[in-house]
Amino acid sequence: MFDFKHDKVAILSLIVLLLIGGASLMAPWIAPYDPYDLSAIDIMDSEIPPVWDQAGDPRFLLGTDDQGRDLLSTMLYGTRISLMIGLGAVLLQALLGIAMGLLAGYFGGRLDTLLMRLADVQLSFSTLMLAIIVLALFQVAFGAALYGELALFMLILVIGIAEWPQYARTLRASVLAEKNLEYVDAARVMGYPAWRIMLRHILPNVASPLLVISTVQVANAIVSEAALSFLGLGMPAATPSLGSLMSSGFEYIFSGVWWITLIPSVLLIALILSINLLGDWLRDRLNPKRYQGT
Repeated sequence: MFDFKHDKVAILSLIVLLLIGGASLMAPWIAPYDPYDLSAIDIMDSEIPPVWDQAGDPRFLLGTDDQGRDLLSTMLYGTRISLMIGLGAVLLQALLGIAMGLLAGYFGGRLDTLLMRLADVQLSFSTLMLAIIVLALFQVAFGAALYGELALFMLILVIGIAEWPQYARTLRASVLAEKNLEYVDAARVMGYPAWRIMLRHILPNVASPLLVISTVQVANAIVSEAALSFLGLGMPAATPSLGSLMSSGFEYIFSGVWWITLIPSVLLIALILSINLLGDWLRDRLNPKRYQGT
């Protein structure tokens, strides 16, 4: 049987993910500085290179950004924001997608046709395109100040709504295969309502593919947030995320201030890669065809 402890790549990915996630959660206690404390930020400390550079400062291990904030501290807090958006968006995707997939697969007919055509329309728009349109219109209609206050909520909402068809289509196909099995017929004969049959009987038996989708979607949501922040439609500079850090340093990268963009980029790549590799392991582990004939 495929065992986690024998897969070195999966173990390394889990260690990296736990280190990054744990460090971000403990940011208020382990970060050298508080990037939200304006009284502790000196603009004269801006664009200081990492400590291994000749012009580096021992106070700032990874250097500072264009506002004079310690880059290590800002990355720790920013990773927490990125993870919150990724997990929140996936939770919203799952709630919407599971509800749509269960209803479409179980009841079928016109409801199935309506929900799947809605999913097709949704899939015709890429996540970034939909998010750019919605977030740009929101900023124009309500102003950048209000958007800055609601940016976290708006990113979770937009990314979550944009990706629900991934769950719905996968779950619908599984429900179609399950709803005519004997245990479902027995539940109907016993007089259980449809909602109980779907949630208590069918859903637990088709949950495995949803776990695999969730790992991939967390990574996709974090990348989407980073891309939107890089384009100036994500988190504001005052509330740093990995994407907003990369964006703020990009205009300086050709003048030799490479660390503001490059170091958060490396952290983002490590985070996304570890999640995707764990998702690959989980997909293989939950694939029943892998064990046929063993």
